[in-house]
Amino acid sequence: MRILVVGKGGREHALVRALAESPARPTLFCFPGSDAISELAQAVAADGVESLVAWMQTHAIDLCVAGEESYLVKGEGLANLCGKAGIPCWGPPKESAQLEASKEFAKNFLLRNAIPTARATACATLAEALAAIDDAYPTVLKFDGLAAGKGVAVCPDAASAGEFLDEVFTQRRFGDGRVLVEQCLTGPEVSVFAAVVDDSYLIFTPARDYKRIGEGDCGPNTGGMGAVASRQLIAPEILAQIETQIVRPTVVGLRRENLPYRGFLYFGIMLTPSGPQVIEYNCRFGDPECQAVMPLVQGDLAGFCLAGAQGQLRPELLTFDEGWSVCVILASAGYPESSRSGDLIAGLDTCGNARIYHSGTRQTPAGQWETNGGRVLAVVAGAATRAAAVEQAHAAAGRIHFAGLQRRHDIGLLHFT
Repeated sequence: MRILVVGKGGREHALVRALAESPARPTLFCFPGSDAISELAQAVAADGVESLVAWMQTHAIDLCVAGEESYLVKGEGLANLCGKAGIPCWGPPKESAQLEASKEFAKNFLLRNAIPTARATACATLAEALAAIDDAYPTVLKFDGLAAGKGVAVCPDAASAGEFLDEVFTQRRFGDGRVLVEQCLTGPEVSVFAAVVDDSYLIFTPARDYKRIGEGDCGPNTGGMGAVASRQLIAPEILAQIETQIVRPTVVGLRRENLPYRGFLYFGIMLTPSGPQVIEYNCRFGDPECQAVMPLVQGDLAGFCLAGAQGQLRPELLTFDEGWSVCVILASAGYPESSRSGDLIAGLDTCGNARIYHSGTRQTPAGQWETNGGRVLAVVAGAATRAAAVEQAHAAAGRIHFAGLQRRHDIGLLHFT
C-alpha cells in the first residue's frame, strides 16, 4: 500500500507514525512534510495541489490522507481533484469542507438541522459587529474563514472585543471575511472525533485541549498548548447524548444536503448546563488533540482509512486503549504573537517511552534539531490513570530544553469537574 499524507505539522507527524505502525507497513510519502516526517515518509516535490495529484497518479498512490485543512479548500480542493484522478482520499470535498472553512456556513447548517448551538449574528463591518454585541458581554467573536486556530476570541469586555475586531476589519489579519457575533456558552469543552463514511460513522477517543498560553487558562489564545484524551474523559451517558443529538444528526444532515463526506470530522462541543452544544466543526483531526489520541488507537489505521476513502466503514480494524494520554506542547520564544527559529533543542533522546511529535522543527546540516515555528514539539505519554499519564508526560517534557521554551505545567490537571 502506498499512502501520501498532506500536511507538515505535529498532527501529520502523529498520523504518519500511526500509519507506519499499521500491520500492512505501507510505503509512506508526505507533502510538504518536514524534516521529522521525512524520517518516516518520503517528501514529495510539488508546486501546488494540481501538480501533487498528478504526481500521485504517476506514482500509483493508493490513498491520500488530508491532514491539513487548507488543502481541502484551496483551488478546486484536494479531495475533488483526487476524485477526478481516481485516487481515494481520506478527507472531504471542498463543498463539504465549508463546515470548517466558513463559520457562517457551519452555523447555518447547524440551525437547519436542529443541532444544539449558540445564537449568532453574521456581520460584514465593524459597525454591524458592535451593534450586534450591543454591550452584552462576555461575547464570542469568530472570523468566518480559516485562521489557523486563532480566529476566535472570547471577549469579556468592550476593550477585548474592540481589539479583535480591529484585527479583523482594520488590520485584515486573517484576510477578507465576515465575523460571527455569538452567544457566550459556559461549561467544560470537549473535542469529539468521528470517522465519517457517507451515512456511517465511528466515534474515536474524546479529547480536551488547552488553548491559552498561560497557566490556569490565562493569556491569549494559541493553536493549542496541550491536550488530554481518554474514553473516560466524559461520562458514557454524556457521550451517548452527544452522539444522539449532535453526531448522528450531522451525518444525516450531510447526506440530506448532498454534502459528501469521507474522512475525520471534529466536533468542538461545550457541555453547558442545558446540555452539549456545538462550538465548531473541523474537517480533520484537531492539533494537538491528534497527538494525544493517536497513541490510543490500535489496529490497522492504514486499512481503515483506505476502506473509508473507498466508501466502506470497517470499525473492526481498530480498537481503542481505555487508558489516558496526555500531550504537552513546547512552544518557542514569543509565541503566540510571534515565533523564534534557530534555537538548538537538547534532550530529545532522554524522554524514555514518551512519544515526541515535531510541530515546528528543522534539522541542521550537523544533524541537530532546532526550533522552526511557534509550537515546536508535542510530548505525549500514556498510562492507565490520568494522574500517571500527567506525571509521565510532564516529566518527559521537562527533559527537553531550548532557549525561550514555553510550556504549561497544568496540562491534564484543569477542568475535570
